[in-house]
Amino acid sequence: MRSDVVKKGLERAGHRSLFKAMGFTNEEIDRPLIGIANSANEIVPGHTDLHKITAAVKAGVRMSGGTPIEFATIGVCDGIAMGHEGMKYSLASREIIADSIEIMAKAHAFDALVLIPNCDKIIPGMLMAAARVNIPTIVVSGGPMMAGRFRGQDISLTQMFEGIGAVVSGNMREEDLAEMEESACPGCGSCAGMFTANSMNCLTEALGMGLPGNGTIPAVAAARIRLAKLAGMKIMELLEKGISARDIMTPTAFANALTVDMALGCSTNTVLHVPAIAREAGVNIALEELNEMSGRTPHLVTLSPAIADPETGLRYHIQDLDEAGGVPAVMAALLRRGLIDGSAITATGKTVAENVSGAGIRRPDVIRDEKPYHEEGGLAILFGNLAPAGAVVKQSAVEPKAWVFSGPARVFDGEDAAVAALLAKQIKKGEVIVIRGEGPKGGPGMREMLTATATVSGMGWGKDVALITDGRFSGATRGAAIGHVSPEAAEGGPIGLLRDGDLIKIDIPNKRIEVDLSDDELSRRRASWIPAAPAVRDGYLARYARSVTSANKGAIVE
Repeated sequence: MRSDVVKKGLERAGHRSLFKAMGFTNEEIDRPLIGIANSANEIVPGHTDLHKITAAVKAGVRMSGGTPIEFATIGVCDGIAMGHEGMKYSLASREIIADSIEIMAKAHAFDALVLIPNCDKIIPGMLMAAARVNIPTIVVSGGPMMAGRFRGQDISLTQMFEGIGAVVSGNMREEDLAEMEESACPGCGSCAGMFTANSMNCLTEALGMGLPGNGTIPAVAAARIRLAKLAGMKIMELLEKGISARDIMTPTAFANALTVDMALGCSTNTVLHVPAIAREAGVNIALEELNEMSGRTPHLVTLSPAIADPETGLRYHIQDLDEAGGVPAVMAALLRRGLIDGSAITATGKTVAENVSGAGIRRPDVIRDEKPYHEEGGLAILFGNLAPAGAVVKQSAVEPKAWVFSGPARVFDGEDAAVAALLAKQIKKGEVIVIRGEGPKGGPGMREMLTATATVSGMGWGKDVALITDGRFSGATRGAAIGHVSPEAAEGGPIGLLRDGDLIKIDIPNKRIEVDLSDDELSRRRASWIPAAPAVRDGYLARYARSVTSANKGAIVE
């Protein structure tokens, strides 16, 4: 066992004495030492109950003959960090989480790991660490929040942010928004739509690093506790079989996960995180591959914040996907179509095909196998003279009327100025809002633009205004919102050369994003372009800005 280096032999007497100082018995020391990374805290709704998940995991480890040893990681709530300086730290926290788990696992020679995240950057950060450390590892999340109820309708955090725009436009009273505030987020768990957290928890399952049910079993369900116990038991099985993280995180597994991504219509943030995780596993993912996957994968599930089901008029949430059969049912449908590889090994110790062999679709209104929502997947990568290295859009959350859009640019340096213009009603229908200087380096930290996009949607302008940025979007975003424009403005990308009135052309079906300027004009503007001064000059963000790569490479730190 790896842990023998900290507990076996005469020369480790001092080490054993330190274990005993913490109350460990000789029997516990002799067993495999399983590191339990618990990201619980009291500021993230999805993490407030993770101590219960951790206790269940520990019980499973002990039942199967291991010794669980808990340690902590940080975690940022993207919703609370939204719209102010705090959002600069969200994406940047992913690297700290990965580094901290690597440090703890290597320093203490754990034999295996169980990683317990639930929200946004914590999940990919933990998966990056799993690939890097490469010992037997399972991820078990805390589970999704239930949808809230407001006047007979299921709602989630999306409606809260969009309500701001509705109040500004006169479509909603402020007192109604205050009433909605009381019920939108009814309890613990990752926010109820197919936002970044739930996208990544579902993709963890599709990748094979989480057990079936990891992405969809509600946080408040007893089944979530049983799943955590099972994860504790299964990690001992993986250790016995010698199945390490990179045995699971193979090129085939990543292809499976990205195919599931397209079928589910996941958050645009997966385009940042999955390539970053893959890189740690020695797998290269190019943005061009995503359009190929999307082109052959039908969009089977539409969950909030995507547009409502056109037949039922309902907006579904993660709990609906769970009732419908969850990720296994989706994967079974994709396997029948020959779109995923059933031979990939998973954290169950079995293959994908074995895991989904008994999975069926229990709600065909939610998982539309026979009549997909779209023939293409949920995400699209756009290229053109405005984004030579690519940009991303959640096409499944765009009204069809806005799939082809052109209009004059309204250029803002930073999100705050754009939001102020929206709230002051200075934006006109037909315009393309350009928010630049918010990329990984320029922000720094690549803030999410949810306040801006939700205000547009809340005003009822989802078909009438487009928004492009070198920043990124929350998974709660919907509408013609194109993010990750690369190269970013801080690196001299074309988005940094735009001026008010420039004609922007967006063509989602043909995967194009262009500005109606000649190469000569762009060259003239580039010759006089002066880089903006660093937005942050000290602390972690300054170090991050100096070493982070562009969004098309996953915003990884080199």
